[in-house]
Amino acid sequence: MAKATKPAKVKSADKIKRVGKAKKKPGAKIKAAKTEKKKPPLPLPGGLKVKGAKIPKRIRKVEARVLEPLSVSPAGADAMILDQLWQTVEQRRLAGDIASSHSARLMARGTAKVAQKFGEEAVECVIEATIGNRAATVLESADVLYHLMVVLVDAGIRPAEVWAELARRQGISGIAEKAARPAGIIRAAGTTKLP
Repeated sequence: MAKATKPAKVKSADKIKRVGKAKKKPGAKIKAAKTEKKKPPLPLPGGLKVKGAKIPKRIRKVEARVLEPLSVSPAGADAMILDQLWQTVEQRRLAGDIASSHSARLMARGTAKVAQKFGEEAVECVIEATIGNRAATVLESADVLYHLMVVLVDAGIRPAEVWAELARRQGISGIAEKAARPAGIIRAAGTTKLP
């Protein structure tokens, strides 16, 4: 058996207006306007200035840390280190001493593991760069380059082949280079958003 429900009480229009007005506080609009002013403005692209716009302190601190000059300058450090690193990794692969060589052990686990490790290091580098941790970005970049050399050794690619490709691309617009890529590469990748 259904329960009988009481009819809802109907308030008069006058009573509703008074109740609605009583709930509003006199300074509510002023407080809302003040809260909106406290929100920090979005950072502007370099060189643009808007009167009264101030970049938040946390962003200024990150920019100062990221934009400071690189202070690492060991003697003799240049891009030749990559060729030397490749030669060292290749020697470790040929020696095959998995007990004492990280490179040999990694390559012994197969190409998929070599590629996975390279990807992990790349992601770690991206994370550190994104949060503006300069010192950690330098360390992670070194890890990325080391693991890239392991990938190249594992694939049987000499660094000179990569350097030749970079030299070929020098002076070519990235947009033009992308447009000239074979359609098969784009289909295989399953995306047209290749850089």
